[in-house]
Amino acid sequence: MKVLILGGTRFLGRALVEEALKREHEVTLFNRGTNPEVFPEVEQLTGDRNGDVSQLENRKWDVVIDTCGISPHQIEKIAAVLGANIEHYTYISSISVYPDWIPLNIAEDYHVHSIPPENVLKDIEEGTVSPYEYYGGMKVACEEEAEKHWPERVLQVRAGLLVGSYDYTDRLPYWVHRVAQGGTVLVPGRPDRAVQFIDVKDLAAWVLTMAENRKAGTYNTTGPGTTLTMAEFLNTCKAVTDSDAKFVWADEQFMLEQKVQPWTEMPLWIPEQFALQGASEPWKGSSFISIEKAVRNGLSFRPLEDTISDIYQCVKAKETEWKAGISREREQELLEAWLQKAE
Repeated sequence: MKVLILGGTRFLGRALVEEALKREHEVTLFNRGTNPEVFPEVEQLTGDRNGDVSQLENRKWDVVIDTCGISPHQIEKIAAVLGANIEHYTYISSISVYPDWIPLNIAEDYHVHSIPPENVLKDIEEGTVSPYEYYGGMKVACEEEAEKHWPERVLQVRAGLLVGSYDYTDRLPYWVHRVAQGGTVLVPGRPDRAVQFIDVKDLAAWVLTMAENRKAGTYNTTGPGTTLTMAEFLNTCKAVTDSDAKFVWADEQFMLEQKVQPWTEMPLWIPEQFALQGASEPWKGSSFISIEKAVRNGLSFRPLEDTISDIYQCVKAKETEWKAGISREREQELLEAWLQKAE
């Protein structure tokens, strides 16, 4: 195929390019040109979907994979220059389109966020409001915008937590890094608490196969294929990194009393027994998103050990500050307080 990837040099985009090249597709990238050295052998068109997209004029591709659309005006601009010059469009959306994760096994027909009002969309287009303030609703708007321009030719990929090589979010890397350091590791909640995430290599392979077959529709895409517990995940990190880590499990009430922020300060943790601020009920379904539809259509998963190994190699070379997790000093304070309480 002739494949146009919007983005393509970071994380999922990078995995998509690598997979497409492995399959011997002809790849073109369109982005702001900030990382041209990543794929010097690939055609790279420089532009900005908030501004100049003229480099895409009078060009044809079989499929477009949109890794970074966050506002409908961005998709509208792409459609204005590409229009009928493409056969298939993949939009990387998010399970954040769902306003809550209260029930178990949320499927693609669960209700979604409302699209922000026109005045907000205009402010976002003009750059006076961040689209990330309305992230879920903006993803819904982008899904609808893509479908408007390419009806029944859009693959809507509602992705869960993406992990793997070149993960710049630091969510899963925090745990791999912390376990590799060894010693006593503080972990929130129950050892049997479920977690979900998907390796970008698995998602990239599935997206390319779906695009090759021009499959359209909406799919939740996270993993793994069977229930994975936090204890199983951490013990696999321990084995892969050859660590002597010992896990201390602190209950959710203690963590919240200590004002530990779920997800950001403790990645992979959304309380099972307590509602998040502004929520009516605990989000017990946050790690039970249904992926049955995607699995029926070929989504598969590499061994967890391979994913953790990839992350560990990146963690060992990391030089930037961490974006997620808590400091060792803060962890030690919490450990002391929890162990004292447990006496």
